[in-house]
Amino acid sequence: MNTQSSPTLLFVSLAMNQTVFFKAVGDEMEKRGFGVAYASFHERSHEWLTAQGAHSYNPFALQPDDPDAVELDRFDVRSANLLLSHEKAAYEVFDSTRLLRKFKGHLHAMAAIFDEIAVRSLGPVYLVQELGGFLSVLAAYHAARARGIDNLFIEPSFFRGRVFFERNSFVAPTVPGPLSGSVSEAVRAVLDQVKAARQTVIPAKDRHHYRGASNKLLDSRNMRRFAQKLADKYLLRKHEEFQHVGGHVRRHLRMFFNHLRLKTHYRPLPEGGRLIYYPLHVPADFALTIRSPEFLDQYALIDYLCRSAPLGYKVAVKEHPALIGAVSPARMGDLLARNDNLLLLDPGYNNYEVLGRAEAVVTVNSKSGAEALLLGKSVVVLGDAFYRPCRLVHAVDRLGDLPTVLAALASRREGPDAAGVEAYFQDIWDRSFPGELYDMAPDNVQRFAESLVQSLVQD
Repeated sequence: MNTQSSPTLLFVSLAMNQTVFFKAVGDEMEKRGFGVAYASFHERSHEWLTAQGAHSYNPFALQPDDPDAVELDRFDVRSANLLLSHEKAAYEVFDSTRLLRKFKGHLHAMAAIFDEIAVRSLGPVYLVQELGGFLSVLAAYHAARARGIDNLFIEPSFFRGRVFFERNSFVAPTVPGPLSGSVSEAVRAVLDQVKAARQTVIPAKDRHHYRGASNKLLDSRNMRRFAQKLADKYLLRKHEEFQHVGGHVRRHLRMFFNHLRLKTHYRPLPEGGRLIYYPLHVPADFALTIRSPEFLDQYALIDYLCRSAPLGYKVAVKEHPALIGAVSPARMGDLLARNDNLLLLDPGYNNYEVLGRAEAVVTVNSKSGAEALLLGKSVVVLGDAFYRPCRLVHAVDRLGDLPTVLAALASRREGPDAAGVEAYFQDIWDRSFPGELYDMAPDNVQRFAESLVQSLVQD
């Protein structure tokens, strides 16, 4: 990376699949006149990038001698304890002192990287990374913002093959509306296809998660990755973000046995009666830990939802298909014992089948809320979701208002206007950009690079 006045992009990666993709996108951006560098929280990736001739930084080699001496105020970090909650939930590491030292070490390393880039580049610098709540991602963000550097977070859109770019913010993209005066034939065709297929739109990067725990444990690819991670960590002493190998295996084993225990609680989808559906979120998802942390304890929320539901209604919950068995059998069993209007559905049910049966869908910020809206259902949103500003959904500002909102929906019973729904999904389409994260198809890489350029020139 030569000293230049053109913009410089710093891509942050946490794993090899991210690194390879961002390198391909970076090559396209260089063709368009951008300077490109990489910071990889995965030392094997850093070595690969260096061998490719890329300008790569290894944050693990830039850690401070004393992380405790790093001052959070320099990086405008507020509510630091709340920022630690994602890794506590995701890694089940509950030592706050240990996590804080990790966060401070990464802040120091990223600050050093930005200092060097500032010397080498005369033009503006942009940080580009996938949205996430890991401390490496959070540290990169805060180090960039402390120096006035814009951070572009990449997040999958509702539509497969499209993404949101969010600048300098962890909050959900804002899609108000409906605003569109007309719906394009292309968008209408996509919507018709989604409804006809009755399949949840899953980003390419997440498809391998949508399997049972036993399939994940027995997957040959996962076994090879497990062996490589063990060798990297204990034999080669390489560092990476996702190095909690033992904890990862223990969680999946626990999920397998949890699923066996939960089978006694699974119930069929009722054919009659009035139904409110709460689709369970991934327990340690960024959407809860960072965007809507007040709802991280979903068991407490479900208990309140059962007590808030109008008499005569059943409340159905279903595990997220990406983490079947992540639900605690003890806590779910306690909820079922205390709430005779609660049903735990078999996770094998198609989500669209359950959405179609429900009168109302209550969610924190799940994509299921948008899917329910697409089907013309009444949607109650509690947290920070991209569709929260949509006037076709019912946004609850105060949880104590939930019983009143549900009672009003029960008496009214009609869903949102179909034409307005289509117009709103046109708004979502227009708010997003073409491109799929970590899809290495050459045409996708080129589309993604062009979308990145377009997002950078927008105010």
